[in-house]
Amino acid sequence: MERRRFLGSLAAVVAGSGLSKAALGAESAKALPRRKLGKTGVEVTCLALGGVVGMQRPPVEFNSEELANAAIDMGIHYFDTAPAYNKRQSETNYGRVLATRRKEVFLATKTGDRTYDGTMRSVEESLKLLQTDHLELLQIHGLGAKEDLERLGREDGVYTALLKLREQRVTRFIGVTGHDSADVMRRAIEMYEFDTILTTYNPTEKRRLFIEKVLPIALKKNMGIQCMKVMGGGNGALAKPNPAKNDGASNHDDSPGQASPEMLIRYALGLPVSAAIVGMGSLEQLKQNIHAARDLAPLTEAERKELENKMA
Repeated sequence: MERRRFLGSLAAVVAGSGLSKAALGAESAKALPRRKLGKTGVEVTCLALGGVVGMQRPPVEFNSEELANAAIDMGIHYFDTAPAYNKRQSETNYGRVLATRRKEVFLATKTGDRTYDGTMRSVEESLKLLQTDHLELLQIHGLGAKEDLERLGREDGVYTALLKLREQRVTRFIGVTGHDSADVMRRAIEMYEFDTILTTYNPTEKRRLFIEKVLPIALKKNMGIQCMKVMGGGNGALAKPNPAKNDGASNHDDSPGQASPEMLIRYALGLPVSAAIVGMGSLEQLKQNIHAARDLAPLTEAERKELENKMA
């Protein structure tokens, strides 16, 4: 779609999505802004603590539990994790914090299984490690470019398991995640009724496909829209002063340019999303990212375009 026409249509969709200018640009010196998670009606902090970076198996340079506790104390009340993150170490680390602070956190995890029975086993283990008996959000993890989408909805498929777990109130909401293919993500949310979608939005050229192809459909369906790879994934290759990566690996994004972490968060929050999910590798990164989400305004459309051009 031609860029100007796309942005015009996107603006019209945003206007009808319930995300006002105030919601997109809310700032508070005391608390992180909250945004509605689509049709769920639940409000979540616009910045979430991701479970890949910062939730490693010890020893690390800092205490992962200390990081998670500090995130809550500083205003982040949304935790995202998955069994695949550090071989369930992320869920284990979160569980040690949630054992005493469960009521303070909107908790999301995932399943990488694609079968009914495998999903049930995976979720049972996740609940055990997370030291809880329920989730706010359970998501299908990482739809790939060659995904058999029809299989998901079969009687023995993962989507059927998610519906059952929602019916049983093991999870309040169900969602889908993926960053390999914008076309696959678009077809998945057209085929199935998910409450949320977690996909990738950042200023690189390859990620703009997700803005053009996936975001309008998610908005029309009033889904809770979350973004990952805000910093480019992996070690945050798009963020200064991290080393840039340009080797084509799938776990980080290539770009001839970089930007500050604050600018990348402001880019993500300038889009009509509910939350930016960011892995944080230190208390300093935590403070920096909270400052960007709480105290700095999201980028305007013109500022987003300028950053996209810089990183094209």
